Amino acid sequence: MSTAFVKESDVKRRWLLIDAEGLVLGRMASIIANILRGKDKPFFTPHVDCGDNVVVVNAEKILLTGKKLTDKKFYWHTGYPGGIKERTMKQLLNSPLQDRVIRNAVKRMISKGPLREQILKKLKVYKGVSHPHAAQQPEIFNIATMNAKNVRRV
Repeated sequence: MSTAFVKESDVKRRWLLIDAEGLVLGRMASIIANILRGKDKPFFTPHVDCGDNVVVVNAEKILLTGKKLTDKKFYWHTGYPGGIKERTMKQLLNSPLQDRVIRNAVKRMISKGPLREQILKKLKVYKGVSHPHAAQQPEIFNIATMNAKNVRRV
């Protein structure tokens, strides 16, 4: 018996629309990472980009569980003595670049390698409800109905 591998030309890509309002960040990011990678399809091939395109709207309305909003900190160093800086998740979500929170969460769930940047180009994250991909007719993908823990009720 031999394993059937899919070629890049045989892959049919869908466009999926995900509304992030009320969704838990980590659970949503892991589902998006699997879709982008193509692991939800029966013909997954590790060395071929066989995932779908994902459009995420309402990026500013994601939620976190526990005390991650205040306790989770991101550190970086400026390169100068005493130049350690930190930001909390609350500061990141209140900044103008809120969409990077989702993009970085998904990026960190995809394994490093030559395909990662190619896979991440298929992820589009937008603040608000409007997006410029209406011509692609994205299907609505409801993560909230997959598991009750995917949604956080405030």
